[in-house]
Amino acid sequence: MRLLFFICALLSTPTFAQQFNRQDTLRGSNTEFRNFWDVQRYVVTVEPDFDQKSLKGSNRIEFQVTEQRTNPVFQIDLQQPMHYAIDHSSFPYKTHRREGDFIFIEALGRFSKGSRHSVTLSYHGVPTEAKNAPWDGGWVFKRDSLQRPFASVAQEGIGTSVWLPLKDTWDDEPDRGLDMTIITPESLVGVGNGRLVKLESSQGKKYYTWRVESPINGYSIVPSIGSYVNFKDTFNGEGGTLDLDYWVLDYNLPKAQRQFTQVKPMLQAFEYWFGAYPFYKDSYKVVETPYLGMEHQSNVAYGNGYRNGYLGRDLSGTGVGLKWDFILIHETGHEWFANNITAKEKADMWIHEAFTSYSETLFTEKYLDTESANRYVQGTRQNIKNDRPIIGHYGVAQSGSGDMYYKGANMLHTIRQIINDDGKFRQIMRGLNSEFRLQTPSSTQIENYISKHSGVDLSTVFDQYLRTTKIPVLEYYQKDGDLYYRYQNTVPHLNLPIRLTNGLVLEPTSAFKKVKCSADPQALFNSNYYLQYQRVNP
Repeated sequence: MRLLFFICALLSTPTFAQQFNRQDTLRGSNTEFRNFWDVQRYVVTVEPDFDQKSLKGSNRIEFQVTEQRTNPVFQIDLQQPMHYAIDHSSFPYKTHRREGDFIFIEALGRFSKGSRHSVTLSYHGVPTEAKNAPWDGGWVFKRDSLQRPFASVAQEGIGTSVWLPLKDTWDDEPDRGLDMTIITPESLVGVGNGRLVKLESSQGKKYYTWRVESPINGYSIVPSIGSYVNFKDTFNGEGGTLDLDYWVLDYNLPKAQRQFTQVKPMLQAFEYWFGAYPFYKDSYKVVETPYLGMEHQSNVAYGNGYRNGYLGRDLSGTGVGLKWDFILIHETGHEWFANNITAKEKADMWIHEAFTSYSETLFTEKYLDTESANRYVQGTRQNIKNDRPIIGHYGVAQSGSGDMYYKGANMLHTIRQIINDDGKFRQIMRGLNSEFRLQTPSSTQIENYISKHSGVDLSTVFDQYLRTTKIPVLEYYQKDGDLYYRYQNTVPHLNLPIRLTNGLVLEPTSAFKKVKCSADPQALFNSNYYLQYQRVNP
């Protein structure tokens, strides 16, 4: 079974047509209980109990009112079976109630536009435990090989509200970042996002306070606890000197020091293609976790066993993927696409996964060579299922097909062939990260930007690959020194010209066209386009 099947299982749904309910709408839409206030900062504490597999802590949610309300109702997300309490002294309210995974607080008073407030909720309970992180969501309570506690959480799909009360929506990141204090026994270390700003000890416990100054997407807010040791380095990049911070289990230190020599050439390649690493002020960090990996902002979760490939295997089937560490490369690519640019909602999650999957190819091109990069991206097509569209249902926190990974990457590779100007393509990649820096754009915004700056109307190309399961078929035959060709299995008026290896450009439509060509077309077709070539009888 192909390994990518498991990657694609993230957020996948069992059927093409699905019924949604009120809980889905509350989870995935900008409800009347969310749309009048903007999160400014989270101040989080979290303390795990490893024996009980439980958590307790608090979250002070600082926010600004964007539309005036009187006695408004606020929606705070916290999934069952977690329990909560509201600090009445800091936030006067009339009533509160729970509806499934959502808390509704009826506040008292007039909330004027532009005014700033905060509400503090404490929480406790046994959170959902992941059965197979990171593909299903929840906390991971494990033991390292020396039987010491080792814990973290994987929550992109299930949502951070699996443990923490917050506004659990992608389109509202805390503008002024995050403070997170992780409380551990004396023998363990707590690692969060950003920089360690305070470490205190009291009554047999340690208090690790981590600070993020940049806006941060909710599912990136992650504590990890283990018997960590730390080593550091620096990278001289486009944004100056970037601090590199590594937290690994003590007995894995020598392996980590060897394996993470890939970090500097990786960052060099990504900055070339995408622009400066987005979070210089929060540092770059890799943290060993008790599961395979995730893209937590300034806190890359790593569990690939200090091996190249994906758990020692190559997802492309070409051998190229064994030249570098898949989790290190892929999850770091998300710092640009997922953490710097975060999709407005889960239906547009391809913005995260297509660009990041293609970052594997772009890294390979800089790290190795163009031929290896092309073989790699073409090889990943073996993982594409074409089971349902890449874009999911809007307003219900549902993503589309797992094909957002490598079908999405091959769509971008195809667009690169259409543009036929790597300088321009690179400027588009960098421009996206500048234009939408620390923002939450929609798919339409991303699509329009690429069309505008490429000088090519790519709307039908995006429709073809993102909104259908159909792969274009170029039908062709030769007769009397002419090549006849047309498109089948496409959206109407697909604008996808094909450049042959001899420089000849075909502009297929649904009707046969012809061009002078006596050479064997199969030798001229460019495999970098993600489409099918099919010889037919005249």
